[in-house]
Amino acid sequence: MIKIPSIQELLQAGVHFGHRVSRWHPKTKEFIYTSRGGVHIIDLEKTQAKLKETLEYVRDLSARGGTILFLGTKHQASEIVKKYAIDCNTPYITSRWLGGTLTNFSAISALVKHFQDLKAKQASGELAKYTKKEQADFAKEIEDLESKVGGIERMTRIPDAIFVVDLKKEKTAVAEAQVKKVPIIGLLDTNVNPSLIAHIIPSNDDAVKTIELMVKLVADAVAEGQKLR
Repeated sequence: MIKIPSIQELLQAGVHFGHRVSRWHPKTKEFIYTSRGGVHIIDLEKTQAKLKETLEYVRDLSARGGTILFLGTKHQASEIVKKYAIDCNTPYITSRWLGGTLTNFSAISALVKHFQDLKAKQASGELAKYTKKEQADFAKEIEDLESKVGGIERMTRIPDAIFVVDLKKEKTAVAEAQVKKVPIIGLLDTNVNPSLIAHIIPSNDDAVKTIELMVKLVADAVAEGQKLR
C-alpha cells in the first residue's frame, strides 16, 4: 500500500520551496500556493494529489513488467538515485547522460557489450597477457565505462518510462524521451515547464532531503509493483 507523506512530512523535507519568483515558469501557476521573500511556495496539497497519481502509475507499470529508468546526475542527487535504483533493481544513470541513450539505443547497447566483454576478460585473467601499462589502460577504461553505462548494463531495450530528478539539468534526456515518446515522471519545480512531464510531482528538486524522499517513494512504488507481478 502506497503511503503518501503528510503535509508536515513534506514541509520537514523542504518539498514546498520553489525557485525565486523571477525564475518561474508561468505554466506552474496552478501548483504554486504563494510566495515568501521572493521565493515561490509550492502547494503541498497539489503535491500530495499528484504524488498519489504518479506513484500509482509507477506501481502499475512495474506490476505489468515495465522498466523505469532512474536519472539524476546533479551532485546532490546522484548517490541517492543510485542507492534506491539498486534497491528496487531498476536501471539508473547518475554520471552523465550519453547522447543517443534513447534515440540510438543500438549504439549504447554495443558500448554496454564492450564493457561486459572487458569485465569478463579482466575477471578470467585474460588481460594478464598484456603489459602492465596496457592492463592499467584496460582498468581505466572499465572504470570509465562503469560510470557511464554500469547502471544500464541489464537494460536490454528502451525503458517504458524515465524518472527524472531535475528536468532543467537533464534537457538532453528529456528531448530524447520526447522523440521516442517515452513518458517522463519528474519533479516539477517552479522553473520547469509542466507540459514536458507526463506524470508530475510538484516539488523542490534541489534539496537533498526532498530528493531522497521523492526518489525513495518512487523506488518503493517500483518495488511494490514488482511484488504484485
